[in-house]
Amino acid sequence: RVSIQEPLHFKPEEPKVVVAENEKMVDVQDKEVTMEGLCSVAAYDQWTPLSVPGQRPKPRYKHGAAVVQEKMYVFGGNHNGRYLGDIQVLDFKSLSWSKLEAKIQSESAEPVFVAPCAGHSLIPSGNKILSLAGHTREHTESLSVKEFDPQTCTWSILRAYGKPPSSRGGQSVTCVGDTLVVFGGEGGGRSLLNDLHVLDLETMTWDEFESTGTPPSPRSEHAAACYADRYLLIFGGGSHSTCFSDLYLLDLQTMEWSRPEQHGIIPEPRAGHAGVTVGDNWVITGGGNSKKGVPETLVLNMSTLVWSVVTSFEGRAPPTSEGSSLVLHTINGEDFLLSFGGYSGRYSNEAYALKTSLRPSVSPSRIDELETNGMTPLSAEVNSSRGPIFEIEELRDDKNNKGGDIKTLVQAVKHEKSQVEKKLEQEKLQSFHLKKELADVENKNAELTKELQSVRDQLSDEAARASKLEDEVSEIQQRLQKMETLEKEFELLRSERDGGSDKSGSGSNKRPGSVGFRRWYGDDER
Repeated sequence: RVSIQEPLHFKPEEPKVVVAENEKMVDVQDKEVTMEGLCSVAAYDQWTPLSVPGQRPKPRYKHGAAVVQEKMYVFGGNHNGRYLGDIQVLDFKSLSWSKLEAKIQSESAEPVFVAPCAGHSLIPSGNKILSLAGHTREHTESLSVKEFDPQTCTWSILRAYGKPPSSRGGQSVTCVGDTLVVFGGEGGGRSLLNDLHVLDLETMTWDEFESTGTPPSPRSEHAAACYADRYLLIFGGGSHSTCFSDLYLLDLQTMEWSRPEQHGIIPEPRAGHAGVTVGDNWVITGGGNSKKGVPETLVLNMSTLVWSVVTSFEGRAPPTSEGSSLVLHTINGEDFLLSFGGYSGRYSNEAYALKTSLRPSVSPSRIDELETNGMTPLSAEVNSSRGPIFEIEELRDDKNNKGGDIKTLVQAVKHEKSQVEKKLEQEKLQSFHLKKELADVENKNAELTKELQSVRDQLSDEAARASKLEDEVSEIQQRLQKMETLEKEFELLRSERDGGSDKSGSGSNKRPGSVGFRRWYGDDER
């Protein structure tokens, strides 16, 4: 488990509100901050909690986030079942929060209302931000495209042509060149979708594409990424009953789906996770399934399809939460990941940063070397052993032909050593998790054994009670039989007595007068 740095501390700052004035941004309050923004994060590949001055946004999850000009814009989300419609801004230079008071711009006389929403997608488009889809309180038939201009703090509804997708939330929206690819999500009546729609940003025209192969099953809360402006990757997500850990690939030239073979560690099923690409690497954070949240931050090398662990963080925080946002920002050549919000038993409004050591490893032209059906990757073992050897051989040739560069050779060897050590740490982490799961299974087995023994004891007690009841029933039956015998004997005696009385009566009738009767009666009483 990788240790987490202490939160960065800054000079307190009063809440700041930004409004639009003559189409220019005006800071109502702008205090000086003692640290130099994200550059204060020193360690690589560790999640660092940021202590950000200013009034924090309301805790939320399933919001949208996008980076434009050194700032992260957060819109909407869900808090305790209530949809949010505010716009919050985190300045990466000063590391301070501010809230925007947005207004609506409409060409028609009728006012345009941007409804609070959750499960939508925010996509940076130049100096503006596009917002697509999302769940709202009032249901709409089709998906709309809204545009926010940070310079003027205005929303506008963009007019689109063609047949738009049905309204939905929890979909993925991926930028591929000058198009946006929309896949899946949850539509009206909680219906799960796996349809594919493309929006041409130049003509603002929607198209629904037919594909071949086996597409992903209907799902929402998945993650999607684009590789080399040709391949769309879909990972994870969930249905109403389960979460997925599968990886699908769509060749956008042939429109054919496939399930490529994955290498490295095996990702856990998850939904509600977030993803962002760093060169050829696809970083995945957060999410959860029916059992637990996911503590590991994973990375998929999209050129080799090898999964590995960047870091692991135990605790309730945006990098391990469901419905958190993840954005990438580059400062002075360093790539920073920023995770915000989410839900992990409670709603969060915290921000965490990670300075990544990932770098582009394969040029986009390398995609031509991969098979178009399934994008068959090199194995992890071959890829990790051949590359540095070839680099060393090239350096030796340069040394023989041009004098070489010993420092570069040493750096290559050190880099290889670092990669091997990192892989060893990942294997240790995976071994630790397997041992922990084995211990949990053994404990559960011991508990089940105790429960089984307890059930057996209860069955034995019930069997003893049943045997005792059978004995009591048998005794009662015997008593009933004796009572029946006594009743028969009683009836017999009664019949004999009645018969004797009749005989005595007939004999007394022979005596004259009533004196004999009184005498017989008196004798009988005596």
